[in-house]
This record gives sequence, structure tokens and C-alpha cells, in this order.
Amino acid sequence: VDSIAATTTRTGLTVRAELDTTAYETGVRVSDGQMTALPLNRHDWHGDWNYTLRPEEHSRDGIPPILPQLQPGPGRAWLVHPALTGMDQHQWDQLVGELAAARMAQREEDLHQRRGGDRQKTPAVGLYTGRRPGLTLVDRLLATLLYERLGLPQVVIARLFAVAPQTINRRIRKTHQLLDEIGHVIAPAEHRLATLDDLADLAAHLGITPTPKIKTAS
Repeated sequence: VDSIAATTTRTGLTVRAELDTTAYETGVRVSDGQMTALPLNRHDWHGDWNYTLRPEEHSRDGIPPILPQLQPGPGRAWLVHPALTGMDQHQWDQLVGELAAARMAQREEDLHQRRGGDRQKTPAVGLYTGRRPGLTLVDRLLATLLYERLGLPQVVIARLFAVAPQTINRRIRKTHQLLDEIGHVIAPAEHRLATLDDLADLAAHLGITPTPKIKTAS
């Protein structure tokens, strides 16, 4: 600590160093998607090392604003299974991060056009508005994958996500535009589904337990 504190440069740099003796939990993992979506501005010179992290407000329960949108909605985590998305965890995290960044840029551009100029304050993360939305960014990606990768009809996806078919149609269309922007192509899977029964059967075959249980046709 003393050696670090003694560091100086010819231009007048001084360093203050303190030893942090707090005990921290080990094994905590930050996904690539969460890292990509952090509200930071990388400097032109060695941006991996030099960057400015913008402080953002947290939600009332202490969850960082970016996290809710980067997670599936309640009861939808099972849909992130690699056998359904066609991606391993690393690929999934990377795609979500890139999609989040593209969504933030798109939202800022939309706001810029509505304002007719630049904002006066530092932009917020843009993926959290104080309450959890009906469909998170990840939900929209999952719906798009179910439609384009597995062929599940939009009206069926709407039932699965408990929203109106028009909502699913809009979300899939906008998500597809973002995927095009980042150059991600969804390849059709071997399994093509038509009903919730088909999805339930595929999940059972893959050893995936839907939570909650899929409500198939009665």
C-alpha cells in the first residue's frame, strides 16, 4: 500500500492508497452481458484500462437499474436453456450485452429526434424505468428466438408470455431490427414447433422443467 501511495509522475500525479479489509463473497460472477451494458465511456487511449463509469440511480430494492432488463421475466428462465436458444452461456451473455447496447443507442436516437437536439443531462442506462416491464429485453429476445428459430406462431407465443398477439408482433419486429443492426442471424432449428404442446414435449425430451408449467390447450 505504501509503495502504491508513493507513486508519482513528472506531470504531478499523486496517489492516495488505502487497504480495504472488508470481507467479500467469493465466486460472484459478472456476465459479459452485464459488463457490456455498464454505463461507461471508454477513453480513446487504452479504453480497456481507461474509462469513466457514470453513476446511475438504483431501484428502491437496491438492484442496479440494468439488471432487470437483462433477465427473463418471472417463470421464463427455463426458456434460456441452450437447447432452446442454440447458444451456450458465453454466447448468450454476449448477445444480450450487444442487444442491450443497441437498444440503448436506439432509444437515445429516438429521444434525440423527439427533442430536436441533444439532452441536457447525462443519459441514464435506459433499460429500467422504476418498475419491471411486462416484457424485459431478454423476454423479447426469447420471443424472437421462439418465433424465428423454432417456428412457434406469434399467437402461441403471446399465450405463453400472457400478452396480446399485437404486443408480441411489435416486440419481435423491433427485436429483429436490433439483431440486424448488430449482425446477428437466427438460424432455424431442426425442431419446428406449432403449439404449446409441441414446446412442452420438446422441453420434456430435453429434460427441461418449465416454471410455471406450460398451460397447453384444454
